[in-house]
Amino acid sequence: MSSIEWRPTAGWQAIKERAEMQQCIRAFFAKRDVLEVETPILARAGVTDVHLHNAVTRLQGPGMPQPQNFYLQTSPEYAMKRLLAAGSGPIFQICKVVRDDEISRRHNPEFSMLEWYRPGFDDYALMAELNLLIQQVLGCESAECLTYQQAFIQTLNIDPLDIAAKPNLLSILQKQGFADAVSESDSLDTLLQLAMSVLIEPVIGQQRPCFVSHFPASQAALARISKQDMRVSHRFELFYKGLELANGFWELADAEQQRQRFRDDNRQRKAMGLPVQPIDEHLLAALASGLPDCSGVAVGLDRLLMLRVGATDIAEVLTFPVGSA
Repeated sequence: MSSIEWRPTAGWQAIKERAEMQQCIRAFFAKRDVLEVETPILARAGVTDVHLHNAVTRLQGPGMPQPQNFYLQTSPEYAMKRLLAAGSGPIFQICKVVRDDEISRRHNPEFSMLEWYRPGFDDYALMAELNLLIQQVLGCESAECLTYQQAFIQTLNIDPLDIAAKPNLLSILQKQGFADAVSESDSLDTLLQLAMSVLIEPVIGQQRPCFVSHFPASQAALARISKQDMRVSHRFELFYKGLELANGFWELADAEQQRQRFRDDNRQRKAMGLPVQPIDEHLLAALASGLPDCSGVAVGLDRLLMLRVGATDIAEVLTFPVGSA
């Protein structure tokens, strides 16, 4: 008898709960006349974000003029924005995405994502709709709301929008046991993202979901900048019981601003010794043609399912995680 473990890591109850959860999501959007769409997982361009890493495959079969690298998409965002610019109206998608990232009890390189876009919605309207969906899927209370600044001040007594906060933040991370993970050469954004992950996420949104809004402008490459405070953007995230569930934006629609942000990302990549990424010219052409005023959000469905079934490890809700696929 083979010693290879071939059975799924998820139990049948979790597998059935996934099907029921997705039926609930589809019914939620059908009721609101939001169209379900499908876009490719392979594209000629990936993401420039220094904190995201595409997996790459090489296609060279018959019909391919010459061997070419294709990027497995970290999100269907760019293709869905092309549909929006072409006149789709409100759309959603349930799909697989891939990120060349850590493997842990909360992370699997291949995972399921729900993403949707709402023309005519700003970030507040989209948060309200996401709040309703989460309550239906999880049977939880309505979410509370904090700004990014409030979350840091309440938890660490540090103002993240003050550039002078870097030395104090570095000291806190070192004292909390992350001295090997940080250094004085790290940017304020790098330190803020680590602090958010290891010090703030574990304590907010424990009793009910928690929206964190108004992320720093430097952490929102695809979002509009606030006209009231140029230091912050129209980006939000949703947290619940120690898990980041969603990331949303009031979308940037200016093609030249978006091109500049992609270039800035690549300059930062080069300075960090990361590969410079090709810019998605199809997306920029779509923005130039006219993206409707809209907001969009991505939701991690595997983590949502973890909460729905009470799982503590993502492997409990996946049929075959990356190590057993």
